[in-house]
Amino acid sequence: MKSNIRHTFTRICKKSALAAGLMLALSCEGLLEEQVISNVGNDYLNTASGLNDGLNAAYSSLRAWYGTERGNNFTIFGTDTYTNGADGAFKFMNFYTSDFDSQNAHVRELWDQFYQGINTCNAVIDRAPNVEGLADDVRAQRVAEAKFIRAHNYFILTQLFGGIDLQLSESTIPTNEVSRSSVADMYAAIIRDLEEAIPDLEAAAQSVNYGRATRPAAEHLLGKVFLTKATSEAGANDDYARAETLLQRVISEYGISLLDNFADVHAFGNEVNSEVIFSVQYSRNPLTNATGNNSHVFFLMEYDVQPGMRRDTQNGRPFKRYMPTNYTLNVIFADRVNDSRYLGTFLDVYYSNNPGTFNTNFDQTKPQVTFALGDTAIYVPGFEMPASERATKPYQVLVPSAYSERLFPSLKKHMDPGRADLTQFEGGRDYIAFRLAETYLLLAEAQLMQNKITEATENVNMIRRRAAFPGHEADMEISSNQMDMEMIMEERARELLGEQQRWLDLKRWGLLLERVRQHNPQATGLQDHHVLRPIPQNQIDRAAGNEAGFPQNPGW
Repeated sequence: MKSNIRHTFTRICKKSALAAGLMLALSCEGLLEEQVISNVGNDYLNTASGLNDGLNAAYSSLRAWYGTERGNNFTIFGTDTYTNGADGAFKFMNFYTSDFDSQNAHVRELWDQFYQGINTCNAVIDRAPNVEGLADDVRAQRVAEAKFIRAHNYFILTQLFGGIDLQLSESTIPTNEVSRSSVADMYAAIIRDLEEAIPDLEAAAQSVNYGRATRPAAEHLLGKVFLTKATSEAGANDDYARAETLLQRVISEYGISLLDNFADVHAFGNEVNSEVIFSVQYSRNPLTNATGNNSHVFFLMEYDVQPGMRRDTQNGRPFKRYMPTNYTLNVIFADRVNDSRYLGTFLDVYYSNNPGTFNTNFDQTKPQVTFALGDTAIYVPGFEMPASERATKPYQVLVPSAYSERLFPSLKKHMDPGRADLTQFEGGRDYIAFRLAETYLLLAEAQLMQNKITEATENVNMIRRRAAFPGHEADMEISSNQMDMEMIMEERARELLGEQQRWLDLKRWGLLLERVRQHNPQATGLQDHHVLRPIPQNQIDRAAGNEAGFPQNPGW
């Protein structure tokens, strides 16, 4: 495995449209080490060091999406796998009520920050040919990385909003001359960027400069682009075949491998591992980590006011934003005998960090509980343990009948006990954006859609065998007659729960409306137009002609 190498990551402050992108530059441990420089002129980007710093600033735009509340709300809320917990101001994104409109702060922030990143990429791409002091291979690689980031940002935006303003050259002065491109034009530009980038990116599982885009990362992304394009209005007959070729190459040509144990993929301290294809970099340095990776707070239940417990860094700061649906708990994770992923995904035991004697609350099969430091205080078995058995336990047992918007199984993938203190919001863990298990599942989906049932079955079985408890590998295998889209949908939920995938998956499959209505009873306001997000009102207001020049999506 490649070791982490630091690079200078400079924040540049200057008066141009590019400054908006560059001023997002914030350090990422392993890739970036910030050096703040003020009053640097526009010509700095025309130097070798300036070009590199500009590219690093473009990378920072990925932090607008991965590990943020906005990125999670866009992808976790309003799906079939998660509904809302007790707290938070954005529950309307799960309800799909009229409060979710074009004034939505998340919509505005994502739009602005991704476009700032895109313009920074445009500047790097446009200026790189004239920068002196760069070896030709380094120049080509930096341009390829910028095209990877630009394609990534446009891909997310296209999935959320449809055809949008397609800018492929640097904007150095503000302009209100914008227009909405077709979805077909968006995909053509995304595909062109990635196809041009792939030959010049490092052909390695992980860059020697960890955190930079590599060839397998671009191929994984391009495979997913083709798979998504196939079900869009821009779909072509060869999309699935092209996706299959790319995804197969990621699996077979770069030495990337599945970890033996599913739970190890997201184990704290193991963020750099052989399964990771691309991750977004965060840091423990408070000066350069901006708002940090915040995913650690959103998926946790209210453990910290329960008998025998108080908040600590080990168990996290529980924001109670996202609660698993009954579908997730009872269907997706129904198999607890053969499949390790329920235990690998959810926290099942809380050990007392606040010893003493307490009256019980949610488990009233006993009147009081007494704990020494480190005793089990809460057990979350995931099934309805009989009251007679619970009564024999010297701790509280949280069973499904007692689940609420405050008490539910906590997702442990993103927990961050490395935070400086128990209140710190700015987490420092890298966010794993692409990993090999997803590549296998995307490949299986592409093969299934081409009626290659045997091949698709084997690729799903690769994931299922890895997920098996030792000795249960054969029990986890499926046969070809079990291989269908329902299997793909359930396997992606089991494997990728809470990894900012589900809303985009449901949209790609054309099943968002159907499955959310079926499995998320809180989504009472869901309407047909919710398959797209609203164009932010500030974008429409600053366009020439306003909505006539930059139309809002239908229904918003």
